[in-house]
Amino acid sequence: MFLQFAKSSGFVKVCMGFAMVALLTTGCLYPNELRKENQVPPGEYISLVQHAVDEFQAKTGVLPIKNSELDTPIYEKYVIDFRRLQERNFLSLIPANAYEKGGRFYYVLVNPENHPQVKLMDLVAFRKAADTEKTVRDYIGRHGGLPAAGQAYDGLFWIDYTELGIKRAQVESVFTRAFLNLMMDDAGHVYIDYAPDIVALRQKAGGNAAGSDADLRAILVQNSYFVPVRSLPYRLVNGDPYAVK
Repeated sequence: MFLQFAKSSGFVKVCMGFAMVALLTTGCLYPNELRKENQVPPGEYISLVQHAVDEFQAKTGVLPIKNSELDTPIYEKYVIDFRRLQERNFLSLIPANAYEKGGRFYYVLVNPENHPQVKLMDLVAFRKAADTEKTVRDYIGRHGGLPAAGQAYDGLFWIDYTELGIKRAQVESVFTRAFLNLMMDDAGHVYIDYAPDIVALRQKAGGNAAGSDADLRAILVQNSYFVPVRSLPYRLVNGDPYAVK
């Protein structure tokens, strides 16, 4: 199946590029900066995986995803199972930037029921938020209260890092390369505040792309290769994105 598709000229070029990337990223003759998986534009890998997912679904009637808990956040829920794609010969190589190859991304699906699309989930951001959450919850366990430095949104608070005794934690955005702040709810769960990213991409997309009831995170997903990990829904309130717990 994979070889039949590879006969199309467009795919041959992409596949050859993919194979060359694999050689470069493992070759000992190249310096480390040339072997980094993030030197390759994400779209090149995503196109390959997207085709494999589409073919897998067309032939089997199901999606090649791993099992997840019911309460897994929507943008983290549908992680692609590369093993299933390889076992059925829909994909020969796992992308070098994938977690399974030591990279920084999970490959996930959005819109799984209607039009499954392959996106990337940044594990660096996920781990930064998760590590901070552990510190926050340890603090709550010892002190019985939140290390809060003011209210961010209804039911959400900025984190007092001085109270925690750690360096301020921020996440470099995969959407804009800006540094994003972390916030927490009253139980100590930590989230990334994507409001600055939403403002930037919403303006780029035309500014009026969503109504007041729409989840503004869709703007991030539709205009990038990525999903907003460790995020909450955002609504438009007085013209600005507002996180909703």
